[in-house]
Amino acid sequence: MKIEECKAIVTGGPSGLGEACVRSLAASGADAAILDMAVERGQMLASSLGGKVIFLQADVCSEESVQAAIDKAADTFGGLNVAINCAGVADPGKVLSRKGPLSLALFNKVIQINLVGTFNVLRLAAEKMLANTPSEDGEKGVVINTASIAAFDGQIGQAAYSSSKAGIVGMTLPVAREFADHGIRVLAIAPGIFSTPMITSMPQEVQDSLGKMIPFPKRLGKPEEYAALVRHIIENPMLNGEVIRLDGAVRMAAK
Repeated sequence: MKIEECKAIVTGGPSGLGEACVRSLAASGADAAILDMAVERGQMLASSLGGKVIFLQADVCSEESVQAAIDKAADTFGGLNVAINCAGVADPGKVLSRKGPLSLALFNKVIQINLVGTFNVLRLAAEKMLANTPSEDGEKGVVINTASIAAFDGQIGQAAYSSSKAGIVGMTLPVAREFADHGIRVLAIAPGIFSTPMITSMPQEVQDSLGKMIPFPKRLGKPEEYAALVRHIIENPMLNGEVIRLDGAVRMAAK
């Protein structure tokens, strides 16, 4: 698949990893639809990148909302062949704390947005890709989900977040195997500590400390590096059913 021929949707596109993906796609001449609930920021980003990028308000947890956004994107672009899931929340909390057990509502919120939301977009986007004309290899599309190294190295206070990201890891291979008959690839990227709004909102000394934890390079990951891997995945048809760690060899401690 050539990057300039991509007709993509990007959830969580107004900021962080998603924004970097949208900018990378736009710079290569691809069509990209930003799906998110942050209307003002999403519209500003789309406007700044020109006519091949649009913003569509969508709640990843809502079947009706995502279906409407995917239909609109496909109608606007003349199809859909790439789906990139970057929408997510962290919301840390210990299972047992002085305030009592972790709120079930908080745990459910993280699971719903990170895992169920990702699955919701995946299934509806893949259905839309079925109508595509296959390439010489028989490819019709690719879905790239965002997991996390927390799926493997979850820290204290990350029970909800790690569970949601582990779910994304767990569904990658079975879905890729199922979609193989349809010519749709499915992968996940498990980023480490990246310079996203969640991290950059922390004091500089905390950011510097986090960067020093990484074996090499000794700095926070750049969203552009995540977007570069996304681009390579799109262009390399042999990548399928895999979870790729993008973390500078860091392995997180318990806390």
